[in-house]
Amino acid sequence: MLRGLLIEDEQHVREELQQLISKNFANEVSIVGEATSVKEGVKAILTHQPDLVFLDVDLGDGSSFEILSMLPEINFEIIFVTGYDSHAIKAIKLGALDYLLKPIDEDELTEAISKAIQQKSKAKSNEVLVNVASNFYKNKVHNKIVVKTLEAQHILNFEDIVFCKSEGNYTTFHLENEQVLVSKSMKKLQPLLDDTIFLKCHQSYLINTSYVTKYLNEGFLVTKYGDQIPVATRRKDEVLSLLF
Repeated sequence: MLRGLLIEDEQHVREELQQLISKNFANEVSIVGEATSVKEGVKAILTHQPDLVFLDVDLGDGSSFEILSMLPEINFEIIFVTGYDSHAIKAIKLGALDYLLKPIDEDELTEAISKAIQQKSKAKSNEVLVNVASNFYKNKVHNKIVVKTLEAQHILNFEDIVFCKSEGNYTTFHLENEQVLVSKSMKKLQPLLDDTIFLKCHQSYLINTSYVTKYLNEGFLVTKYGDQIPVATRRKDEVLSLLF
């Protein structure tokens, strides 16, 4: 059974989480403690050594990212809890971490906990994922993204991504010597990439402008590695004005 910890400064949210967890995961998750602040949160994690922590992003005396930065290691699964804070949500998505929006949706909670149970069995550290999210949340550093495949978690620096190609609900990140296929659509991934670096030249393609060497009149951008990336006719004028 996983040892769960609630770090949330709103009592009614703690009560709701406790109730839903007891209802749906009575045999899988046991809540061993609660905290309402950064100071209490750090103490509770060190004391209880939880397997799963529900973390409110904004606490009365700071943010949950401050808690995480004070820990010697992050060897537990995390489910963030937040109101609709677009900045926090973008940070969490950049780190490929899970989150729940307030008010809590029971189906989303069930899905998040089920995923956490599966992930915990793999005995991995979440420190790198948290660092990506935390850096953006605290400093608005926006130069990398974490993407998950069946085999691994990939930390991709924007400067290393040559272009992205989407096919339905899948997107392939093309790097110099590697391709990373993830089960997310371009529509979900594009908002996480820096729009001062990546240019959407076609419905199915995003290209890193620093790799573009020329435009072929047949309607293709050419990268320094020889890749030919199509430019949609309706985007041609905008693309060329931004590049040349």
